[in-house]
Amino acid sequence: MVDLVALKAGNEKRWAKAKLTANYSRIAKALVDAKPRYQAVEAKTGVPWPVIAVIHERESSQNWGRSLAQGDPWNRVSTHVPRGRGPFKSWEEAAIDALVNCGPYLARNKDWSIGGTLTRLEEYNGLGYAAHGVPSAYLWAGSDQYLGGKYVADGVWDARAFDTQPGTANLLKAMMAIDQTITFTGATITPIKPGIPKPDIPKIQPVDPKPTSVWSSLFSAILSIFKRK
Repeated sequence: MVDLVALKAGNEKRWAKAKLTANYSRIAKALVDAKPRYQAVEAKTGVPWPVIAVIHERESSQNWGRSLAQGDPWNRVSTHVPRGRGPFKSWEEAAIDALVNCGPYLARNKDWSIGGTLTRLEEYNGLGYAAHGVPSAYLWAGSDQYLGGKYVADGVWDARAFDTQPGTANLLKAMMAIDQTITFTGATITPIKPGIPKPDIPKIQPVDPKPTSVWSSLFSAILSIFKRK
């Protein structure tokens, strides 16, 4: 069984010293450009938008017709792990399902420090790399931290295979170079709960039951004179 505490510490160390071996600025820019769309899913799940973005790239090369869960078309029932999901009405609906209803249930995570984030990303793909004692290609492919080895299919390990896709950790580094608002401080993002907004009812000022005016004041003064006679 994989020690998640040790895995988190290891990922933190790799993050601090990792150097990219490829230029991912073009891919990173495309992910940052789609920030509003990823933020819409963040608002519903609490998962930081950059995490959603790098999963999208890793699972389907940012194909909006493919599910965040495993890269299958979201308008059909999925055949790859997680199987049996969908069909969905939109990419966003499929993404929310992947983050809320599928392991490792990223929407439940409360630790978005860099170590916690990287460990959740590794869990999202599966802990097979950690079980083999090697850095995960899902995180580190495209950096000096990746040593080779790859799952060439669901549950099929090949120690001689080499992953050429950009790893999610490396994509995060490339995105942070473009968008300096991306940080991993460990803060929890509270998702927006759907509800019926209260109507904005304007306040009505109370009406004075006895309005006064110059003419009404003058009439009252004349009336009082006649009453004294």
